[in-house]
Amino acid sequence: MGLFDKFQGMAAARSELEALRIDPFGVEIERIISPTEGIIHGRHTILAGTNNYLGLTFNPECIAAAHRALDAEGTGTTGSRMANGSYSGHRRLEEELAAFYGMRDAIVFSTGYQANLGMLAALTGPNDVVLLDADCHASIYDGCRLSGAEVIRFRHNNAADLAKRMRRLGARAADTLILVEGIYSMLGDCAPLKEIVDVKREFGGYLLVDEAHSLGVLGERGRGLVEELGVLADVDFIVGTFSKSLGGAGGFCVSDLPALDLVRYSSRPYIFTASPSPATIASTRQALHILADGRELRARLRENFERLHAGLTAMGYTLGASPSPVIAVVFGETITTLKFWHDLLQRGVYVNLMLPPATPNGVSLIRCSVSAAHTPEQIDAVCAAFADLRAVT
Repeated sequence: MGLFDKFQGMAAARSELEALRIDPFGVEIERIISPTEGIIHGRHTILAGTNNYLGLTFNPECIAAAHRALDAEGTGTTGSRMANGSYSGHRRLEEELAAFYGMRDAIVFSTGYQANLGMLAALTGPNDVVLLDADCHASIYDGCRLSGAEVIRFRHNNAADLAKRMRRLGARAADTLILVEGIYSMLGDCAPLKEIVDVKREFGGYLLVDEAHSLGVLGERGRGLVEELGVLADVDFIVGTFSKSLGGAGGFCVSDLPALDLVRYSSRPYIFTASPSPATIASTRQALHILADGRELRARLRENFERLHAGLTAMGYTLGASPSPVIAVVFGETITTLKFWHDLLQRGVYVNLMLPPATPNGVSLIRCSVSAAHTPEQIDAVCAAFADLRAVT
Protein backbone atom coordinates (compact mmCIF):
# COMPACT_ATOMS: atom_id res chain seq x y z
CA MET A 1 0.00 0.00 0.00
CA GLY A 2 1.42 3.36 -1.01
CA LEU A 3 1.95 6.22 1.41
CA PHE A 4 -0.59 8.41 -0.35
CA ASP A 5 -3.22 5.73 -1.07
CA LYS A 6 -5.20 6.86 1.95
CA PHE A 7 -5.90 10.16 0.18
CA GLN A 8 -7.59 8.63 -2.85
CA GLY A 9 -11.09 9.28 -1.53
CA MET A 10 -10.17 12.87 -0.79
CA ALA A 11 -8.67 13.29 -4.26
CA ALA A 12 -11.88 11.97 -5.85
CA ALA A 13 -13.98 14.40 -3.83
CA ARG A 14 -11.71 17.26 -4.83
CA SER A 15 -12.01 16.31 -8.50
CA GLU A 16 -15.78 16.38 -8.14
CA LEU A 17 -15.59 19.91 -6.73
CA GLU A 18 -13.29 21.00 -9.54
CA ALA A 19 -15.83 19.70 -12.04
CA LEU A 20 -18.42 21.92 -10.34
CA ARG A 21 -15.92 24.82 -10.42
CA ILE A 22 -16.33 25.23 -6.67
CA ASP A 23 -13.31 25.47 -4.35
CA PRO A 24 -14.62 26.10 -0.82
CA PHE A 25 -11.31 25.38 0.92
CA GLY A 26 -8.96 27.49 -1.16
CA VAL A 27 -10.64 30.88 -1.01
CA GLU A 28 -8.10 33.69 -1.14
CA ILE A 29 -9.01 36.98 0.49
CA GLU A 30 -6.97 39.17 -1.79
CA ARG A 31 -7.22 42.21 0.42
CA ILE A 32 -8.60 42.87 3.89
CA ILE A 33 -10.37 46.23 4.06
CA SER A 34 -11.80 46.09 7.58
CA PRO A 35 -12.95 43.50 10.14
CA THR A 36 -16.08 42.96 8.04
CA GLU A 37 -14.98 43.61 4.44
CA GLY A 38 -12.51 42.16 1.98
CA ILE A 39 -11.80 41.63 -1.69
CA ILE A 40 -12.41 38.06 -2.94
CA HIS A 41 -12.16 37.18 -6.64
CA GLY A 42 -11.82 40.90 -7.28
CA ARG A 43 -15.23 41.53 -5.69
CA HIS A 44 -16.04 43.63 -2.64
CA THR A 45 -17.27 41.03 -0.11
CA ILE A 46 -18.91 41.11 3.31
CA LEU A 47 -16.96 38.84 5.67
CA ALA A 48 -19.58 36.92 7.64
CA GLY A 49 -17.49 33.90 8.57
CA THR A 50 -14.45 35.16 10.47
CA ASN A 51 -15.16 34.56 14.22
CA ASN A 52 -14.08 38.19 14.72
CA TYR A 53 -16.83 38.61 17.28
CA LEU A 54 -15.84 41.99 18.75
CA GLY A 55 -14.19 43.27 15.56
CA LEU A 56 -10.88 44.03 17.30
CA THR A 57 -8.51 43.01 14.48
CA PHE A 58 -8.26 46.63 13.32
CA ASN A 59 -8.54 48.27 16.74
CA PRO A 60 -6.02 51.18 16.78
CA GLU A 61 -4.95 50.54 20.38
CA CYS A 62 -4.26 46.86 19.69
CA ILE A 63 -2.30 47.68 16.54
CA ALA A 64 -0.27 50.35 18.38
CA ALA A 65 0.55 47.91 21.19
CA ALA A 66 1.74 45.35 18.62
CA HIS A 67 3.92 47.96 16.89
CA ARG A 68 5.57 48.95 20.18
CA ALA A 69 6.35 45.31 20.96
CA LEU A 70 7.80 44.76 17.46
CA ASP A 71 10.08 47.77 17.86
CA ALA A 72 11.19 46.77 21.37
CA GLU A 73 11.41 42.95 21.18
CA GLY A 74 11.49 41.95 17.52
CA THR A 75 9.37 39.61 15.46
CA GLY A 76 9.50 36.38 17.46
CA THR A 77 10.87 34.48 20.44
CA THR A 78 12.50 31.79 18.23
CA GLY A 79 11.83 29.04 20.76
CA SER A 80 9.72 27.64 23.54
CA ARG A 81 9.37 29.24 26.95
CA MET A 82 10.97 26.22 28.58
CA ALA A 83 14.07 26.51 26.39
CA ASN A 84 14.35 30.22 25.61
CA GLY A 85 12.67 31.71 28.66
CA SER A 86 9.45 33.68 29.06
CA TYR A 87 9.29 37.29 27.94
CA SER A 88 7.81 39.69 30.45
CA GLY A 89 4.71 40.03 28.26
CA HIS A 90 3.96 36.32 28.56
CA ARG A 91 4.02 36.56 32.34
CA ARG A 92 1.97 39.77 32.44
CA LEU A 93 -0.70 38.29 30.15
CA GLU A 94 -1.00 35.22 32.37
CA GLU A 95 -1.39 37.42 35.42
CA GLU A 96 -4.02 39.53 33.66
CA LEU A 97 -5.98 36.49 32.46
CA ALA A 98 -6.00 35.01 35.96
CA ALA A 99 -7.16 38.34 37.42
CA PHE A 100 -9.82 38.71 34.71
CA TYR A 101 -11.38 35.40 35.76
CA GLY A 102 -10.64 35.81 39.46
CA MET A 103 -8.51 32.65 39.34
CA ARG A 104 -5.22 31.72 40.95
CA ASP A 105 -3.19 31.04 37.79
CA ALA A 106 -3.14 30.93 33.99
CA ILE A 107 -1.02 29.31 31.28
CA VAL A 108 -0.66 30.82 27.81
CA PHE A 109 -0.25 28.51 24.81
CA SER A 110 0.73 29.31 21.23
CA THR A 111 -2.72 28.46 19.80
CA GLY A 112 -6.18 27.62 21.08
CA TYR A 113 -5.81 24.15 19.58
CA GLN A 114 -2.64 23.62 21.61
CA ALA A 115 -4.34 24.86 24.77
CA ASN A 116 -6.75 21.93 24.61
CA LEU A 117 -4.10 19.53 23.36
CA GLY A 118 -1.61 20.61 26.01
CA MET A 119 -4.02 20.62 28.94
CA LEU A 120 -5.70 17.29 28.20
CA ALA A 121 -2.50 15.43 27.39
CA ALA A 122 -0.95 16.64 30.64
CA LEU A 123 -3.96 16.33 32.96
CA THR A 124 -5.02 12.83 31.95
CA GLY A 125 -3.27 9.57 31.15
CA PRO A 126 -3.94 5.88 30.46
CA ASN A 127 -5.33 5.28 33.97
CA ASP A 128 -7.79 8.20 33.81
CA VAL A 129 -11.34 8.59 32.50
CA VAL A 130 -12.58 11.50 30.39
CA LEU A 131 -16.27 12.18 29.79
CA LEU A 132 -16.83 14.52 26.87
CA ASP A 133 -19.81 15.95 25.08
CA ALA A 134 -20.15 14.17 21.74
CA ASP A 135 -20.05 17.49 19.83
CA CYS A 136 -16.79 18.73 21.34
CA HIS A 137 -14.19 20.33 19.06
CA ALA A 138 -11.56 18.28 17.24
CA SER A 139 -8.82 19.75 19.46
CA ILE A 140 -10.53 18.21 22.51
CA TYR A 141 -10.77 14.82 20.84
CA ASP A 142 -7.13 15.07 19.74
CA GLY A 143 -6.01 16.00 23.26
CA CYS A 144 -7.84 12.97 24.67
CA ARG A 145 -6.26 10.75 22.04
CA LEU A 146 -2.79 12.06 22.88
CA SER A 147 -3.38 11.50 26.60
CA GLY A 148 -4.26 7.82 26.22
CA ALA A 149 -7.11 8.22 28.73
CA GLU A 150 -10.28 6.15 28.57
CA VAL A 151 -12.78 8.32 26.65
CA ILE A 152 -16.53 8.07 27.21
CA ARG A 153 -18.84 10.25 25.15
CA PHE A 154 -22.20 11.45 26.44
CA ARG A 155 -25.06 12.74 24.31
CA HIS A 156 -24.73 16.34 23.22
CA ASN A 157 -26.03 18.78 25.85
CA ASN A 158 -27.63 15.92 27.79
CA ALA A 159 -26.84 16.21 31.50
CA ALA A 160 -29.02 13.16 32.27
CA ASP A 161 -26.89 11.01 29.98
CA LEU A 162 -23.75 12.39 31.64
CA ALA A 163 -25.17 11.48 35.07
CA LYS A 164 -25.99 7.95 33.87
CA ARG A 165 -22.43 7.40 32.69
CA MET A 166 -20.94 8.93 35.86
CA ARG A 167 -23.10 6.59 37.94
CA ARG A 168 -21.74 3.58 36.06
CA LEU A 169 -18.19 4.61 36.92
CA GLY A 170 -18.82 4.20 40.64
CA ALA A 171 -15.86 5.36 42.76
CA ARG A 172 -13.89 6.29 39.61
CA ALA A 173 -16.30 9.19 38.96
CA ALA A 174 -14.59 11.28 41.66
CA ASP A 175 -11.48 11.67 39.51
CA THR A 176 -13.17 11.90 36.11
CA LEU A 177 -12.56 14.92 33.86
CA ILE A 178 -15.75 16.29 32.23
CA LEU A 179 -15.29 18.25 28.99
CA VAL A 180 -17.82 20.63 27.44
CA GLU A 181 -17.86 23.87 25.45
CA GLY A 182 -19.57 27.18 26.18
CA ILE A 183 -20.90 27.91 22.69
CA TYR A 184 -20.47 25.01 20.28
CA SER A 185 -18.74 26.10 17.12
CA MET A 186 -20.86 24.23 14.57
CA LEU A 187 -24.48 24.90 15.54
CA GLY A 188 -23.99 27.83 17.91
CA ASP A 189 -25.85 26.23 20.81
CA CYS A 190 -24.84 26.62 24.47
CA ALA A 191 -24.02 23.92 27.01
CA PRO A 192 -26.52 23.38 29.87
CA LEU A 193 -23.80 24.28 32.34
CA LYS A 194 -26.01 24.57 35.43
CA GLU A 195 -27.27 21.02 34.94
CA ILE A 196 -23.75 19.74 34.21
CA VAL A 197 -22.47 21.43 37.38
CA ASP A 198 -25.27 19.70 39.33
CA VAL A 199 -24.04 16.33 38.00
CA LYS A 200 -20.50 17.19 39.05
CA ARG A 201 -21.69 18.10 42.54
CA GLU A 202 -23.48 14.78 42.86
CA PHE A 203 -20.75 12.47 41.59
CA GLY A 204 -17.52 14.47 41.90
CA GLY A 205 -14.91 14.87 39.21
CA TYR A 206 -13.41 17.92 37.51
CA LEU A 207 -15.01 20.17 34.90
CA LEU A 208 -13.20 21.82 31.98
CA VAL A 209 -15.13 24.31 29.82
CA ASP A 210 -13.82 25.47 26.45
CA GLU A 211 -15.04 29.06 26.08
CA ALA A 212 -13.42 29.68 22.68
CA HIS A 213 -16.62 31.00 21.10
CA SER A 214 -18.18 32.52 24.22
CA LEU A 215 -15.27 34.57 25.60
CA GLY A 216 -16.08 38.23 25.05
CA VAL A 217 -19.59 37.33 23.92
CA LEU A 218 -21.45 36.23 27.07
CA GLY A 219 -21.41 37.49 30.65
CA GLU A 220 -21.35 40.96 32.15
CA ARG A 221 -17.58 41.25 31.73
CA GLY A 222 -17.35 38.90 28.78
CA ARG A 223 -16.03 35.92 30.74
CA GLY A 224 -18.24 33.54 28.82
CA LEU A 225 -21.07 31.16 29.59
CA VAL A 226 -19.62 30.37 33.02
CA GLU A 227 -20.24 34.01 33.99
CA GLU A 228 -23.56 34.28 32.13
CA LEU A 229 -24.99 31.35 34.11
CA GLY A 230 -23.25 32.15 37.41
CA VAL A 231 -21.22 28.92 37.66
CA LEU A 232 -17.69 30.33 37.42
CA ALA A 233 -16.79 29.10 40.91
CA ASP A 234 -17.90 25.56 40.03
CA VAL A 235 -15.62 25.16 37.01
CA ASP A 236 -12.11 23.77 37.54
CA PHE A 237 -10.51 24.73 34.22
CA ILE A 238 -11.46 27.28 31.57
CA VAL A 239 -9.76 27.03 28.19
CA GLY A 240 -10.00 29.73 25.54
CA THR A 241 -8.40 31.22 22.48
CA PHE A 242 -7.07 34.62 21.43
CA SER A 243 -8.09 34.08 17.81
CA LYS A 244 -11.76 35.06 18.06
CA SER A 245 -12.99 37.85 20.34
CA LEU A 246 -9.42 38.93 21.11
CA GLY A 247 -8.50 39.23 17.45
CA GLY A 248 -5.07 37.57 17.65
CA ALA A 249 -3.62 34.08 17.87
CA GLY A 250 -2.91 31.90 20.90
CA GLY A 251 -4.70 30.12 23.70
CA PHE A 252 -4.88 29.81 27.47
CA CYS A 253 -6.12 27.90 30.47
CA VAL A 254 -7.08 29.44 33.82
CA SER A 255 -7.74 27.58 37.05
CA ASP A 256 -8.00 28.10 40.78
CA LEU A 257 -6.27 24.80 41.43
CA PRO A 258 -2.72 25.32 42.77
CA ALA A 259 -1.36 22.41 40.72
CA LEU A 260 -2.05 24.16 37.38
CA ASP A 261 1.51 25.46 37.20
CA LEU A 262 2.81 21.87 37.19
CA VAL A 263 1.17 21.38 33.78
CA ARG A 264 3.96 23.49 32.29
CA TYR A 265 6.46 20.75 33.11
CA SER A 266 4.52 17.88 31.56
CA SER A 267 2.62 19.40 28.63
CA ARG A 268 4.50 18.55 25.45
CA PRO A 269 2.58 21.06 23.28
CA TYR A 270 3.71 23.76 25.74
CA ILE A 271 7.28 22.53 26.21
CA PHE A 272 8.14 21.91 22.57
CA THR A 273 6.38 24.78 20.76
CA ALA A 274 7.72 28.27 20.16
CA SER A 275 5.99 30.81 22.37
CA PRO A 276 3.71 33.51 20.91
CA SER A 277 5.46 36.52 19.38
CA PRO A 278 5.83 39.72 21.44
CA ALA A 279 3.49 41.59 19.06
CA THR A 280 0.79 38.93 19.42
CA ILE A 281 1.06 39.03 23.21
CA ALA A 282 0.96 42.83 23.30
CA SER A 283 -2.11 43.12 21.07
CA THR A 284 -3.86 40.37 23.06
CA ARG A 285 -3.21 42.15 26.37
CA GLN A 286 -4.70 45.34 24.97
CA ALA A 287 -7.66 43.46 23.50
CA LEU A 288 -8.32 41.81 26.89
CA HIS A 289 -8.63 45.24 28.53
CA ILE A 290 -11.07 46.33 25.82
CA LEU A 291 -13.04 43.08 26.13
CA ALA A 292 -13.40 43.42 29.90
CA ASP A 293 -14.93 46.90 29.48
CA GLY A 294 -16.76 45.97 26.29
CA ARG A 295 -20.41 46.04 27.35
CA GLU A 296 -21.24 48.33 24.44
CA LEU A 297 -19.48 45.98 22.00
CA ARG A 298 -21.37 43.00 23.40
CA ALA A 299 -24.68 44.89 23.14
CA ARG A 300 -23.95 45.75 19.50
CA LEU A 301 -22.96 42.16 18.78
CA ARG A 302 -26.23 40.91 20.27
CA GLU A 303 -28.25 43.35 18.18
CA ASN A 304 -26.46 42.11 15.07
CA PHE A 305 -26.83 38.39 15.64
CA GLU A 306 -30.46 38.72 16.71
CA ARG A 307 -31.12 40.77 13.55
CA LEU A 308 -29.56 38.11 11.30
CA HIS A 309 -31.20 35.21 13.16
CA ALA A 310 -34.63 36.86 12.92
CA GLY A 311 -34.15 37.62 9.23
CA LEU A 312 -33.17 34.07 8.30
CA THR A 313 -35.93 32.61 10.46
CA ALA A 314 -38.53 34.80 8.76
CA MET A 315 -37.40 33.42 5.39
CA GLY A 316 -38.07 29.87 6.56
CA TYR A 317 -34.48 28.65 6.87
CA THR A 318 -33.79 25.92 9.42
CA LEU A 319 -31.27 27.23 11.95
CA GLY A 320 -29.11 25.18 14.27
CA ALA A 321 -29.86 26.95 17.55
CA SER A 322 -31.37 29.98 19.24
CA PRO A 323 -29.62 33.32 18.56
CA SER A 324 -25.87 33.51 19.19
CA PRO A 325 -22.91 34.90 17.21
CA VAL A 326 -22.66 31.49 15.52
CA ILE A 327 -25.65 31.10 13.21
CA ALA A 328 -25.76 27.80 11.33
CA VAL A 329 -28.20 27.23 8.48
CA VAL A 330 -28.95 23.51 8.21
CA PHE A 331 -29.07 21.86 4.79
CA GLY A 332 -29.52 18.29 3.67
CA GLU A 333 -27.59 17.28 0.59
CA THR A 334 -23.90 18.19 0.36
CA ILE A 335 -23.94 19.28 -3.29
CA THR A 336 -26.89 21.62 -2.65
CA THR A 337 -25.00 23.16 0.26
CA LEU A 338 -21.84 23.57 -1.82
CA LYS A 339 -23.70 25.37 -4.57
CA PHE A 340 -25.50 27.57 -2.05
CA TRP A 341 -22.19 28.57 -0.45
CA HIS A 342 -20.75 29.33 -3.90
CA ASP A 343 -23.77 31.41 -4.88
CA LEU A 344 -23.54 33.45 -1.67
CA LEU A 345 -19.90 34.20 -2.47
CA GLN A 346 -20.91 35.26 -5.98
CA ARG A 347 -23.31 37.70 -4.33
CA GLY A 348 -20.55 39.18 -2.19
CA VAL A 349 -21.11 37.30 1.08
CA TYR A 350 -18.38 35.07 2.54
CA VAL A 351 -19.54 32.47 5.07
CA ASN A 352 -18.22 29.10 6.25
CA LEU A 353 -19.07 25.82 4.58
CA MET A 354 -19.27 22.93 7.07
CA LEU A 355 -19.61 19.38 5.78
CA PRO A 356 -19.63 15.84 7.25
CA PRO A 357 -17.78 14.29 8.98
CA ALA A 358 -16.87 17.54 10.78
CA THR A 359 -20.52 18.37 11.48
CA PRO A 360 -22.93 16.86 14.03
CA ASN A 361 -25.31 14.13 12.84
CA GLY A 362 -23.94 14.22 9.30
CA VAL A 363 -25.71 17.46 8.32
CA SER A 364 -24.30 20.06 5.95
CA LEU A 365 -24.16 23.63 7.23
CA ILE A 366 -23.74 27.19 6.03
CA ARG A 367 -22.20 28.83 9.09
CA CYS A 368 -22.30 32.59 9.69
CA SER A 369 -20.31 34.26 12.45
CA VAL A 370 -21.51 37.73 13.37
CA SER A 371 -19.32 40.61 14.54
CA ALA A 372 -19.96 43.72 16.59
CA ALA A 373 -18.23 45.53 13.72
CA HIS A 374 -20.94 44.59 11.21
CA THR A 375 -23.25 47.49 10.42
CA PRO A 376 -27.03 47.01 10.30
CA GLU A 377 -26.77 47.63 6.55
CA GLN A 378 -24.27 44.77 6.19
CA ILE A 379 -26.50 42.41 8.17
CA ASP A 380 -29.40 43.38 5.92
CA ALA A 381 -27.22 42.78 2.84
CA VAL A 382 -26.41 39.26 4.09
CA CYS A 383 -30.14 38.67 4.62
CA ALA A 384 -30.85 39.97 1.12
CA ALA A 385 -28.38 37.48 -0.39
CA PHE A 386 -30.05 34.62 1.48
CA ALA A 387 -33.48 35.89 0.39
CA ASP A 388 -32.36 36.09 -3.23
CA LEU A 389 -31.18 32.48 -3.15
CA ARG A 390 -34.36 31.38 -1.33
CA ALA A 391 -36.33 32.76 -4.25
CA VAL A 392 -34.38 30.85 -6.89
CA THR A 393 -33.96 27.48 -5.14
